[in-house]
Amino acid sequence: MPIEIPKDKWPGSVKTITLGANSDGGTRTSVVTVGGEKALPFMHFEAETPYRPAVAIEIKDRKPDDWSTPLSEAWGDAMNDPAKWARAAEAAGADLILLTLSMTAVDGSPNTAENAVAAVKAVLGAVGLPLIVFGPGNAELDNALLVPVAEATKGERLVLGICEDKNYRTIVATAMANGHLVSARTAMDVNLAKQLNILISDMGLPLDRVLMDPTTGALGYGIEYGFSVMERLRMAALQGDAMTQLPMIVTIGAETWKTKEAKVGEGVPAAWGEWRERGINWETMTAITLLESGADIVVLRHPESVKRVKAAIADLMVAA
Repeated sequence: MPIEIPKDKWPGSVKTITLGANSDGGTRTSVVTVGGEKALPFMHFEAETPYRPAVAIEIKDRKPDDWSTPLSEAWGDAMNDPAKWARAAEAAGADLILLTLSMTAVDGSPNTAENAVAAVKAVLGAVGLPLIVFGPGNAELDNALLVPVAEATKGERLVLGICEDKNYRTIVATAMANGHLVSARTAMDVNLAKQLNILISDMGLPLDRVLMDPTTGALGYGIEYGFSVMERLRMAALQGDAMTQLPMIVTIGAETWKTKEAKVGEGVPAAWGEWRERGINWETMTAITLLESGADIVVLRHPESVKRVKAAIADLMVAA
């Protein structure tokens, strides 16, 4: 006797958001669209998943001082030039580039708006992929760097971040004025994520120009809680809560490669295995786990992780 699979029908859906622009001031040769889900992740028998999750590669405006050795070995000399690094990331299969601006220049002096604009323009000139630009993580400096970047790239539909409760007003205002999107980040909490989205919406930025970053821990470092928060956000969206109906972005590479399992190669148990493979596995498994919780964009750092995660996405997108 045939078995009928029970199906949920949800009243809500996730907003569809397009990153990058190739007209009206935009110069991208490709754009990326995410969101639009009407069911939980990869439940193809309930509703079509209109857009596959996207994979971004994180690069920086200069060679970072604190990245793990396997990452330096993977990218080599490209890390010294953001344009070369962006081209290498595109060749590695990135759908998007995330450029993180540094707190300081190579000589230790504070980063400047001129340096930030130059780095962003160099990346835009090197590749045709959509671009996400994050500040260094200091609210005051983020504002000082991102406002001129937004003005210098009007019409490109960049994603600007990190938009938090401390600095969302400045970043949202410059995004509104220059045709960009924002990435809204909160600590792992459903209500905090919803509240920030409300504050951004109240400023007048349409929610189809907002990505939601609920943050997470890496595998073994609180990922269970991160998964739960993301899953509850997605379920709230499908149940019709307009302030949670935003595609989610998670910076998995940053979380994974700061763990001791990925960052440390000496003085660890032999049972942990070879350093490079261990780090790649940690990043890959974290990414695939969070794709299952509703991530629409995963940001990775190692090119081999990108290859493996994209292969997993291709498998997950095949309807049974």
